[in-house]
Amino acid sequence: MSLMEGMCKIFFGLIIVLPLIAKQVSATQHVVGGSQGWKESVDLNSWASAQTFKVGDQLVFKYSSGLHSVVELGSETAYKNCDLGTSLDSKNTGNDVVKLNKVGTRYFACGTLGHCDQGMKMKITTVAGNAPSTPASDSDTSAAAAFFPRSFPTFLLFSPLLILYFLL
Repeated sequence: MSLMEGMCKIFFGLIIVLPLIAKQVSATQHVVGGSQGWKESVDLNSWASAQTFKVGDQLVFKYSSGLHSVVELGSETAYKNCDLGTSLDSKNTGNDVVKLNKVGTRYFACGTLGHCDQGMKMKITTVAGNAPSTPASDSDTSAAAAFFPRSFPTFLLFSPLLILYFLL
């Protein structure tokens, strides 16, 4: 194989692979509360309602450790009543990440006494990875997205073809 043929194969291989890899890193990290973070003074439900949360995205809770925490509640009733005793998970590092790994509604509240009752809680709904995006992000229009979850590494579908291509 000549040098030119080898370079062409590499170039065309990259054209195929790079967009597929870039798609995999397109999951959004949502900093809860925006620039203000996870605080009592933020209208967290208004912030959440302005977002589109997709499977594969992440919530990032930024707050002062020791002053606040993040508690995931298991039901709408627990959320409405600020029943922290039935929590599914609790985090307290001040920079907590929650992966949105399935479609559905999730409930979060601050675990500090009284903060949930003062409104430091939010409800989010996660949609499928191929749902329409918020205006700030790209929509997912690939054919593979219709059949595979957003977190599936779609470039793996093409790996056998690429291996054959480079071997020939």
